Amino acid sequence: MECTSCLIFFLSLLLMLRGVPGATFTFLNKCEYSVWPGILANAGSPALETTGFELTKDSWRSLEAPTGWSGRFWGRTGCSFNDEGSQGQGQGQRCRTGDCGSGQAECNGAGAVPPVTLAEFTLGSGSQDFYDVSLVDGYNVGMLVEPKSSGAATCASTGCLTDLNQRCPAELRAEGGGACKSACQQFGNPEYCCSGAYSTPSVCKPTLYSQIFKSACPRSYSYAYDDASSTFTCTAADYTITFCPSNPNPNPNPNPNPNSQKSSRDPTSSTTGGGGIGMGTTTTTPDGSSSSSSVGDGSTSSGGSWSGSGFVSEGGYEAGSGSGSESETVMLADGSWIAGLATGGTTPTTPPLSSLPLQLAAATALVILTFIFTSQ
Repeated sequence: MECTSCLIFFLSLLLMLRGVPGATFTFLNKCEYSVWPGILANAGSPALETTGFELTKDSWRSLEAPTGWSGRFWGRTGCSFNDEGSQGQGQGQRCRTGDCGSGQAECNGAGAVPPVTLAEFTLGSGSQDFYDVSLVDGYNVGMLVEPKSSGAATCASTGCLTDLNQRCPAELRAEGGGACKSACQQFGNPEYCCSGAYSTPSVCKPTLYSQIFKSACPRSYSYAYDDASSTFTCTAADYTITFCPSNPNPNPNPNPNPNSQKSSRDPTSSTTGGGGIGMGTTTTTPDGSSSSSSVGDGSTSSGGSWSGSGFVSEGGYEAGSGSGSESETVMLADGSWIAGLATGGTTPTTPPLSSLPLQLAAATALVILTFIFTSQ
């Protein structure tokens, strides 16, 4: 009877561990300045271990989220907090862009003030994760979301690599050029906000302003009903969220956070192909005159380079192509993988450490059960 009770206990423990795999989110800052990630869980989802923190240049931090969690992440810039996390002096916004109004590094359940770039996630819905990067609330900083699935499939990366602040129309510029508003925020017209008579996908279509965003960041949401080309799925994945992904990282240390308990390892990677994100040049010729840069889907080659083609609008007059070099993939000690701008499939040389708790529990249970039965 005692052995049976032990067996039931350890099997229950294993099932509990297997039932809450969740995901690991790793935030990496490649900007030339500090970014304060903000975190907001959706209604019904638990708050993560923090709702906001500082991420200095070239540093990173990982957070765990349970299966079923849904919420959003964003980057705050130009923040002024004292050692306790509250604003040191003065009134008004505590961060230049992306402020959540809490007056602290922690957002404490408050959302971002537009304009802001958002990364949105729903974990484990029907065994799949759903994720996207949205420009519906405007843009303040570049973001790249890179999934790393434990399965055989390679999942697509998404994000906005182009600095939209450099391409923002004058009428949408905010914070002295430090952010770019959406047309909905700036003008409030139903056709821009997909509201009122324009509240259905059949009526609310891309506008000139949303096409500017889409041409620069073809995998990001550019307006409310931009689902088909902007929502992605993956199974049993961890995610790296990089701020300023197009900025070359001058720090060769794969573990740039001196306060982190994670140890660094030599970078190793094996590129097997898959989707990349390439910077191209778009020539816009409705009147035969102007040109601008664009970002398009690309594919990795065996030489580690990638190429991309620009977004083609409904009018069919935008196209572009470009090429660049792929940066290395670094495996952190916790098993997460931080890839460069070209994100082909990567083949880990060791299993992710995120699976080690389950493996350790299973091994421990087997050892104890073996001891119990052999001692009878």
